[in-house]
Amino acid sequence: MPEPRPEPVLTEEEARAFREGVAQFNAGSFFECHDTLEDLWSGVRGPSRDFFQGLIQVAVAFHHLAGGNPAGAESLLGRALKRLEGYPERYFGFDLAAHRRELGGWLERIQAGTAATPPDDPPRWRFE
Repeated sequence: MPEPRPEPVLTEEEARAFREGVAQFNAGSFFECHDTLEDLWSGVRGPSRDFFQGLIQVAVAFHHLAGGNPAGAESLLGRALKRLEGYPERYFGFDLAAHRRELGGWLERIQAGTAATPPDDPPRWRFE
């Protein structure tokens, strides 16, 4: 079990940017999500930094998959899962346990060559 990590404390502007990034990801605007979250991530310090970077890597992975680059998607998704594994099952409003399982399934399909490009039903970020 990962050691406890304090959750990030965001300013109102950062929280708005985070919600915007989640909405962009869920709309399939993966590149835009990457840009939005990267702007946020650049100012984040401390133990939550890897969490945000992992989400950025997930967005880039699905951008690659949507663009027909399964090798790029596989690489980024594997790195994202590694980065997110250090966080508890629930973190910052995310059910990370469920999200990691879902992403693991995507990684297996990409590796097996059975993931649709572009993805026909990409994951959704469930953020509370």
